[in-house]
Amino acid sequence: MFLSSRPALPYPQRQPLHDLASTRRIEHTAAAMPAPGDLMAKAGLAIAKLTLALAPHARHIWVACGPGNNGGDGMAAALQLLRLGKRVSVTRCATSAQIPSDAAQALLELQQAGVTIGDTPPNQVDFCIDALLGIGAHQEPRGEVSERIAQINDTYKPVLAVDTPSGLNAETGVASRHCIKANWTITLLTLKPGLFTTQGRDYCGEVWLDDLELGDIVQSTPGQAWLGAAIPASPRAHASHKGSYGDVAVIGGASGMAGAALLAASAALHSGAGRVFVGLLDSSLPLLHPEVAELMLRRVDQIDLRDKTVVCGCGGSNAIQDHLHGILTSPSPVVLDADALNALAMLPQLQADLRRRAIQVAPTVITPHPLEAARLLNISVSAVQSDRLSAAHELTKRLECTVILKGSGTVVMAPGELPVINPTGNARLATAGTGDVLAGMVGARIAQGSSAFEAACAASYQHGLIADQWSSTRPFTASILARSARF
Repeated sequence: MFLSSRPALPYPQRQPLHDLASTRRIEHTAAAMPAPGDLMAKAGLAIAKLTLALAPHARHIWVACGPGNNGGDGMAAALQLLRLGKRVSVTRCATSAQIPSDAAQALLELQQAGVTIGDTPPNQVDFCIDALLGIGAHQEPRGEVSERIAQINDTYKPVLAVDTPSGLNAETGVASRHCIKANWTITLLTLKPGLFTTQGRDYCGEVWLDDLELGDIVQSTPGQAWLGAAIPASPRAHASHKGSYGDVAVIGGASGMAGAALLAASAALHSGAGRVFVGLLDSSLPLLHPEVAELMLRRVDQIDLRDKTVVCGCGGSNAIQDHLHGILTSPSPVVLDADALNALAMLPQLQADLRRRAIQVAPTVITPHPLEAARLLNISVSAVQSDRLSAAHELTKRLECTVILKGSGTVVMAPGELPVINPTGNARLATAGTGDVLAGMVGARIAQGSSAFEAACAASYQHGLIADQWSSTRPFTASILARSARF
């Protein structure tokens, strides 16, 4: 069993994320093995063992089962808990005609053990197991199932969801109007992408994986995406100098918005770039930052962009539009954020410039939040959020660059790469300027030699990790985040 959702602990390696079709292929491969074993019995044991670990003193456990194999897993778990001396109440939302053969066997064994399957929730339980709907359920829960979801949520008792919280789409992370709010989720056989993006983190709680002793098959089966992991820092040679770690030029800071450019520049500096230049679009600003004297402030037309990684758009307002054609037609690596993305959405010529960069092998990263992604795709924000992986894929396809689609479960995608869902970060990042900081961190990593895709993955992970590890007793702002970046 592998604990997968404690981002404060660095993940040792990327983990594959499997959609429904991929998970079904693994199940079929396992069923064709010479000694396949009983997957449902293994699932029941895994659920029971985790229940005992999470709630060792719970005496009365309610297992709410649904019509499919997810309900069968719940009944197999109930049988194991009964054998371990727990008082178990089982309810089921299905008729015998609806039940698959494996689940029917689990039901028979439970009845033979003397357990009565009820149709009303028990009173005074200590712990709930949600085994109502599995990963194949994509419709809004209705009828008796939706009533059970409401009843479980209304108990205010700890809840363990089986495979995915009932009502949550395991592929997209979109929660239905009726959705279990779990404290923990045990996902069986594979990790699913919806557990880590959109609303998944809010509804799943801590996510645990049990591969049911089929880890080799799971790891060898191509997934839909990866769950991101920490990328170890490379030691710096003693015989090195500032020129060894690249230059970053931040172009932005229009009237009243200089702070955004300075945040990105500070993040690039603290992330290890050798030198950081700031091209301010507001010519009335002083050319010295008293708190970060290392930043080299210039008028934007005084910066030679050759041999620099350009971070563009932070606080740029409409003034950034006059500079984007020149930036995008340069061979310099470019990170586009904020107002640069708004200009890109409005001006087709800039999109053509961006696509040509792929032919010229000039690295480019864009960092949209959902509203900016919606503008670039000419769709609604809800359409972006309804399938974040597909939205990131479409952006990558149209613009032929690396995409960081920010949000809960940030998606990083690049041409020719499987997408990565970043597991770190929390609501501390929901404050002005944190996106500018991420852009600066990405730029610094590219300047130091990382590919655009690896820079995007590593910066996204570290950006979220800082927020995860931050003490709840200390204030957290974008300036603090920028200064906390490490290389």
